[in-house]
Amino acid sequence: MNSNNTVACPLDCFDACEANYIDEKCKPSREHLITNGKLCVKFAQLLKEHNLKSSIYERRDIELTDALEILSNKLEQNNASKVLYYKGSGNIGVMQGAPKEFFSQYGATFVQGGICDEIGDAGLTQGRGHNVNPPLQNLIDAEVIISWGRNFSVTSPHMYAKVKEKTFITIDPIATDMAKKSDLHIQLNPKTDHELALLLTRFAYMDDMNDAESYVEYSSGAEEFEDFAKSRPLVSYESTIGVHLSQIIKFMDMIKDKKVAIMLGLGVQKYFEGAQIIRAIDSFATYIGLHNKKAGGVWYLSDASYGYESQFKTEATKSVDVTNIDFSAYELVFIQGANPVVSIPNSLNVIDGLKNTFVVYFGTTYNDTCAYANLIIPSADFLTKRDVRLSYGHENKAISYAVKQKNENCISEYELSNHLLKKFNYEILKPELEIFEYYKNTQPKLPKIKSFEFIEELEIEALYEDKEDDQYYLITGKRKNSLNSQFKIDNCAYFHSSSPFNEADELILCTDYGKAKFTVKLSDDIKENCILIHAGAKNVNYLTPNVSDEVASSAIFQDVIVSIELS
Repeated sequence: MNSNNTVACPLDCFDACEANYIDEKCKPSREHLITNGKLCVKFAQLLKEHNLKSSIYERRDIELTDALEILSNKLEQNNASKVLYYKGSGNIGVMQGAPKEFFSQYGATFVQGGICDEIGDAGLTQGRGHNVNPPLQNLIDAEVIISWGRNFSVTSPHMYAKVKEKTFITIDPIATDMAKKSDLHIQLNPKTDHELALLLTRFAYMDDMNDAESYVEYSSGAEEFEDFAKSRPLVSYESTIGVHLSQIIKFMDMIKDKKVAIMLGLGVQKYFEGAQIIRAIDSFATYIGLHNKKAGGVWYLSDASYGYESQFKTEATKSVDVTNIDFSAYELVFIQGANPVVSIPNSLNVIDGLKNTFVVYFGTTYNDTCAYANLIIPSADFLTKRDVRLSYGHENKAISYAVKQKNENCISEYELSNHLLKKFNYEILKPELEIFEYYKNTQPKLPKIKSFEFIEELEIEALYEDKEDDQYYLITGKRKNSLNSQFKIDNCAYFHSSSPFNEADELILCTDYGKAKFTVKLSDDIKENCILIHAGAKNVNYLTPNVSDEVASSAIFQDVIVSIELS
């Protein structure tokens, strides 16, 4: 047991807060820059979780040693190409990557792409070569903060607390908590963010807000991007974006001659052409000079591992897109810290596949996917192992020490990996403390943007061209008291109160990919032509396509039109 009592929140959040373990309780760290003496509601929910205490094989409790023997035997009996390794983000400390090394040496098929930020990451990287956020101080020193497709005050409450007195603009189809706190809310139609970026660029051109001096030495294609933005009549945007030009004028007045930060969220990129949409927004930001300044900039889910050398060998010889996995094509599926039954598209296909293979679940808590697992191995929880939590929201990290004795029936990711590596006579991992100390002590330098390529054309299929008046856009947003499929889940469909439905009606929602039943909730926070279903709702992915985006092999949850079938 280490004398240090800090623990890092392992949840998949921007903030990566840190606590002190005192008198068997987690108390918010006052020394940690981000946490600053306050824990968020999600950390509190985490502490109430009922963790797995025993291995389970075919619905019976068994000893951990027996579970490891069953796993080893199954891996020995199967061809490696018929074994699928599926890792989720239930815990995103760096040590959670250890099993990748075993399955890499073993030769298993890995899952490529993602269900979160990968599309936007690809778009930013295409434009500027990397996806790394500016220093947190740049956000603190900004004067105006644009929350674009990101419910900033809910998804990043610790970061928001540091800047809550700033002037805020929200761009979102939903009147989110952040929108209600903002000085201006632009409630645009879904999948029109790229059009809005072009419209804002056109107004910036007319208002002489082009900051060419800040990007001319490291960019290309600026004139072509400007011409592209000028090629469409202004008034044509009102009907497609769903926003009056008077709001655009107000927006430009609010940011002119100000230090501006843009907080980009996931909502803007959940489409087939999501990378293009992100690039259009980033091109607008570059055009008005937000990059490489001492204040302001553009934030997204940053590449938290940038500048670190991976301490685990993770070269996959085979891979499959997350959006169209046929689980039944594998003889063994190893699922680590994930809940694919709920979280990936085409839930019906996922469930059918898991029913027809041998499923191993390795994680801390029982979830929906566990119902289809043949073997469940409990992972040690975050209080019982060393780890380092890198943040994708800012450059600060949080450190975890083992502050409690580990349950003897649980095993850490590092321990499981080395057990399997030894069993198969593979090269074992570096010493655990060496890996921990490397991530703890390494401080990569944040890079500046050295080159930028403006997007010069867009090939994006508009959803509004196919939508009928009695159909709806689907929004899959975050919920304050849950985290995707973790914690208290809301399984309702939210409509604007002007809709023809009543509170608590049971409706069948249909798309080209499937249908599912939902209970109606009414709220004026929802745009009239939208349906909001929170991410993690058990039935939402019966509606989403098992189709990858155009560049990142990733899920496109919102690229659908929803029809209503009365129950």
